[in-house]
Amino acid sequence: MSDIERSLAFYQELFGVSVQARHEKSVLLRLGTGPHFLALTEAESAAPRIDHFGMAVEGFDVDQVLETLGSHGITGGGSSGGLSGGSLRVRVVTRDGTPEIYLGDPNGLVIQLQDPKYCGGSGPLGDDCAALEPAPDSGSLELIGLSHLTINVSDPESTNAFYQGTFGMDVQAFQAASPLMGVGQGSDFLMFISLGRTGRGNTLPAQIHHACLTVEDFDVLRIQNALEEHGIRPRGTGPDGSGPLRHWVSMRMPNRGGVPEGTPELYFSDPDGLSIQLQDVRYCGGGGYLGESC
Repeated sequence: MSDIERSLAFYQELFGVSVQARHEKSVLLRLGTGPHFLALTEAESAAPRIDHFGMAVEGFDVDQVLETLGSHGITGGGSSGGLSGGSLRVRVVTRDGTPEIYLGDPNGLVIQLQDPKYCGGSGPLGDDCAALEPAPDSGSLELIGLSHLTINVSDPESTNAFYQGTFGMDVQAFQAASPLMGVGQGSDFLMFISLGRTGRGNTLPAQIHHACLTVEDFDVLRIQNALEEHGIRPRGTGPDGSGPLRHWVSMRMPNRGGVPEGTPELYFSDPDGLSIQLQDVRYCGGGGYLGESC
């Protein structure tokens, strides 16, 4: 985030989310009843972005996780290369006695692996978040959790194969020709889509395009009205039509797995211009008006 206090105020005023924990440069915002969270971190000299994401491992044991990753050709990271040490590298960082595992996928995207109870707090599993800081107000929309991430990569096919081979992910649904990689036993997923190329055939760096959060009783007009109460305006077509604090709806038609009249997918951009999608808690990226049929 370019201004962490501004972003904290924005997300708390809109969603009423509590601060679950604080790290040296990050504020962790609880999603629903936890322990899942969004971490707001100062971008410093870098452009604001969604930097990395976490996944939970049942029976979390650092040595066992490292051994399993090693069997898939993922080796220990060196002293450079960001959080993970680079592509197909893994690094363990101990934060005040809490081990945190950072893995670099084939694209260099960073995945954090932790116990399902991990909340970003203290203790061997990072599951002690007793000092919850409630938001000043209840907010206009109540978040339930995280639905999915849509990620731009140069080779979606090989990326899907990596996640299936390493984590045993199944195809949850298709949107056009793009498979959705199911995460865990619920409706969460990862979607990898082609990023394209720059001139001379060079590939662009992989990036997390947007995150999708869930709400109860999804209703487009209700959510749009709530967004506009917080200064988030409809996205236009002119030079000032995009950028931070805008909202828009994309209708996913049958050619991409939606219903005949279109499955509404609602987005907004935060103060840094980062894109966030909002959907019903039943959304799985599939058919049905709510995208709930997988």
